[in-house]
Amino acid sequence: MRVFLLGLAVAVLSAAMFGTSGAVAKSLLVEGWSPGAAVTLRVTLGALLLAVPAAMAMRGRWHLLRRPVTWIHTGLFGLVAVAGCQLFYFLAVERLSVAVALMLEYLGPILVVGWLWLARGQRPTRLVVGGIGLALLGLLLVLDVLGDVQVSTVGVLWGLAAAVGLAVFFVIGADDASGLPPIAFACLGMSIGAVGLLLSGLLGVVPMTWSTQDVVLAGSAAPWWAPVLWLGLVAAALAYVTGIVAARALGPKIASFVGLAEVLFAVGWAWLLLGEMPAPVQLLGGLLILAGVVAVKIDERPEDVHAETGPLEVEPVPDRV
Repeated sequence: MRVFLLGLAVAVLSAAMFGTSGAVAKSLLVEGWSPGAAVTLRVTLGALLLAVPAAMAMRGRWHLLRRPVTWIHTGLFGLVAVAGCQLFYFLAVERLSVAVALMLEYLGPILVVGWLWLARGQRPTRLVVGGIGLALLGLLLVLDVLGDVQVSTVGVLWGLAAAVGLAVFFVIGADDASGLPPIAFACLGMSIGAVGLLLSGLLGVVPMTWSTQDVVLAGSAAPWWAPVLWLGLVAAALAYVTGIVAARALGPKIASFVGLAEVLFAVGWAWLLLGEMPAPVQLLGGLLILAGVVAVKIDERPEDVHAETGPLEVEPVPDRV
């Protein structure tokens, strides 16, 4: 119970920090930054900030880097859950409001349910199916398919791609097969993601443009490096470490459920920093998406948690944290 409550608190803190990324990054995008440049700086700076504490956490565990499973897990995490997910999200934010982009991304927990069914035989019950139905109905309202709200089709596709990356984050982040401490796992994953993004930029696959113009946050001018530093320190380094700690403590399903608080935080940050607010019908759709994932959480059984997290390890809590 102590580990669960700690994991719950850390998950909410992680959601609050992740929730700042869209609003802070959009202040750069409107000044001419490309999504690729913004996410590359965010991930690279986050990895650099974690390098020293990650090396300290690896004392006596460097042999874990010789295991193929370590590189498979961190590679998937870095390229898909970090670089891919954040790049797709920033591409969506470039064309949609922060709240709508994040509502689309947070269909990821529904994909987690599908993965647990296909890979581990956890067949969804009627309540889970009903929750998925609510989430899909909410998606239709977010897109306002029958109304007059103009939504970018390309932006929607990028948001759905970000949902896949988010699902990978919860599934891989909760899997402790690599044996790496959370801070080392986050640092190595972000380093791999940063290298992938930098290579993509050098090859011209991902456009890299930036500007040194001041940005506008909360109605006031701020130097360009202020949002960059925030993205690297708060929305990357601290957010990813706390997210992995929470996922390992709670399991992917509960962690993804609690992570939905990021949607609420993101709406608040976008309103506070950018003056953005989605249309009422889109807010209703977002609530239905949240309700759908709540239904998935209510259906969770103790054996599901055990199946998600695997056998419990006899390890002191401070080492895990």
